[in-house]
Amino acid sequence: MTLDINNLNVSIGNIPILRDVTLSVPEGKMIGLIGHNGAGKTTLMRAIMGLLNAEDGAITFDGQNLRKMADYRRARCGISYMPEDRRLIPSLTVEENILMPAWTNGIKDAAERLEWAYDLLPEIAQFRHRRALQLSGGQQKLVSLARALMPGRRLLLLDEPFEGVAPVLSRRLSEVIASLGSSGLCVLISESDDIHSADLVDGSYRIERGTVHAAEMQPA
Repeated sequence: MTLDINNLNVSIGNIPILRDVTLSVPEGKMIGLIGHNGAGKTTLMRAIMGLLNAEDGAITFDGQNLRKMADYRRARCGISYMPEDRRLIPSLTVEENILMPAWTNGIKDAAERLEWAYDLLPEIAQFRHRRALQLSGGQQKLVSLARALMPGRRLLLLDEPFEGVAPVLSRRLSEVIASLGSSGLCVLISESDDIHSADLVDGSYRIERGTVHAAEMQPA
């Protein structure tokens, strides 16, 4: 169960964003994707999720060709994405936001997944009935992570999870993300630098102007 990307090219409009991107996220590993704003991190994650079309190249996960798979089917295959800007629905409660992927994808063990998310993030359970608009930015990040965990039982894409979060909540997010390492998930984490993720990841790639450089793997 590995995410493999080979020679991927993506443009937005007529502007090339990703150029011959090649990377791999092995089973049970956390891999960092490090690059400045505008380097192409979000574009890559959106292409993996099918939210942007690739011009050519390959995206495979567990042997399946994701480029030939409808975007909505990727969530049903256990692939999930935590966007940088959270994208919670303000008028819904915390619990309703977390359960949204379960409702839209027919996840049968939604109740068990919800309790697992609450076990990982007990602070969320304390304000599960609040509306999302009543939360701080850091609290919304925690809810966004819990929502991603609902369908994300095999591959999890975390786009700038620590961006704009107070130090206390950053440490809490780090603890939760570190605990996912023992669950067998493939995790790709993007950051502008590796301040938060250096101790979490098994290796990292650098992305500059849409070009990805070879992985730097941590010693075993």
